Amino acid sequence: MPTHDRAQVPDVPESFDLTGQAWIPVLLDDGRESELSLREVFEQAERISRLACELPTQEFALTRLLLAIIHDALDGPGDIEEWADLWEDPQALHPVLSYLEEHRERFDLLHPRTPFYQCAQLRTGKGEVFPLNRIVADVPNGNPFFTARFPGVERITLAEAARWVVHAQAYDTSGIKTGVEGDPRAKAGKAYPQGPAWAGNLGGVLAEGADLRETLLLNLIAADHWSTIHGDTPAWRRPPAGPGAADDLASRPTGPRDLYTWQSRRIRLHADHDGVHGVVLTYGDPLTPQNKFDAEPMTGWRRSPAQEKKLGRPLVYMPREADPARAAWRGLGSLIASAAPLQGAAADPAPELRPGLVHWLARLEADEILPKGRRMRLRTFGTVYGTQQSVIDEITGDAVAFALVVLSERDTRLGDTAKTAVADADLAVRALGDLASDLARAAGSESEAPKASARDTGFGALDTPYRLWLASIRDGDDPTELRTDWQQQTRQIISDLGSGLTSQAGEAAWQGRMVATKKGEAWLNTSSADLWFRSRLKRALPLAFFDTPQPEPEGSGLAPTSTGPTGTPDVSDPGTVPDLERATA
Repeated sequence: MPTHDRAQVPDVPESFDLTGQAWIPVLLDDGRESELSLREVFEQAERISRLACELPTQEFALTRLLLAIIHDALDGPGDIEEWADLWEDPQALHPVLSYLEEHRERFDLLHPRTPFYQCAQLRTGKGEVFPLNRIVADVPNGNPFFTARFPGVERITLAEAARWVVHAQAYDTSGIKTGVEGDPRAKAGKAYPQGPAWAGNLGGVLAEGADLRETLLLNLIAADHWSTIHGDTPAWRRPPAGPGAADDLASRPTGPRDLYTWQSRRIRLHADHDGVHGVVLTYGDPLTPQNKFDAEPMTGWRRSPAQEKKLGRPLVYMPREADPARAAWRGLGSLIASAAPLQGAAADPAPELRPGLVHWLARLEADEILPKGRRMRLRTFGTVYGTQQSVIDEITGDAVAFALVVLSERDTRLGDTAKTAVADADLAVRALGDLASDLARAAGSESEAPKASARDTGFGALDTPYRLWLASIRDGDDPTELRTDWQQQTRQIISDLGSGLTSQAGEAAWQGRMVATKKGEAWLNTSSADLWFRSRLKRALPLAFFDTPQPEPEGSGLAPTSTGPTGTPDVSDPGTVPDLERATA
């Protein structure tokens, strides 16, 4: 859209003021859904249960926008004492209203010179305008049948366009994009890949409170808790972006206001009085993910030997990506990981780091700002990109709830118990998967599909019980009793699933056959497979059995196998399991 006088273009609306126009979808405390302006969101934060967006990732991106506004409006909080004052003050968000009025012009989606989250001068050499599926993430490129918007999206409202612009700045795909005039990176009309937008690198984490006010404050991390440079400012208080990357990226991000509003893309909407009908989009400001754990608090981090070797650095941490195959509770270990890169007396590098947000919540517990027994709900968000990160394959969203004491860094016993319980579940489900594999082999099949299906069923069956068990943990609980209770629940659930598998095994599996193992041939049928499963389960869940657990054998993790007179393994010793294990990732 040219920057000339709008009076000469009568079909273009004058403005769309995000501070006053309704565009943010919310769920109110009475169960009704509504759309509110930025001003109304902050005025009614105590009446709003949460944002109610089209996609989980859109909610994550919009929440970070709201947090940047609060950080800038309050110019803080500077430390935990200032945060505590805000938590107790029912008018804590009131200064945001005058702030929005002061910066109202920069929140105009259609401003001729400074359109919100856009570049006014953005145009291609031929003046092309492209379809909206470049920013509307629920219209997958090349897969139009997998969307309710089939065959595509030709026009959207200004309110919806505003949401997708925020989402694109956070989650846009990589791949070859349109080259624009004025961008020195463009070659022959093309802009070459520089990776997904910033939040697309993250396995995002947000703390959720009883209402939106609490949610925003819980995620409003004090400045003394993370890396912040003097002069941290959000996108709307920086000079308007032009085509090409900014020239000050070496010293950025300067802090949360800059990071949460990072302009990963250059975008320009094309609109008329009937809504938005097209867009121009290309690359904006690049931001590499290596070792940004001091700046980005809303993701876990994993040590990457591959990156260390590639970059020649002694220690490199990468954001922990979302895994759509794993429920949030199965990733609990990354939330209870180390809070610092170096740990222990020898300063050994930690294999993974908890999100800075979780470290912040633990600090609120340690300083008794929030009570140990307060129920905490952590929500997770993420994208899975495919084909060289040029398309979005999956978008994930989940949540896990527990008492704040589980995150304690002063007394880690309950947190360690919750983490170990996940490992117990993994081992038990592995035993179930091995049973399914053994039954298939006994019937003459070498397919891995039964194992994968059984594992999915096992984790699905444990999902609700684990969430309920985790939510029941309270300060003062005995870790051994908690773990025993979980192992007993797991034993019952997985045992029942195992019984179901054996009862449906079929005649061929009951008859069995000779199979090759690392230690020679063995007879495998339904009966022996079931006995091996029970033995594996006992070793995975020793506290669920009343007798003393068997010691873990050395080597492959399996005890030597002896055979009875018929050639079937002798499993009279509970620790005896034939060497038929197949390692699973």
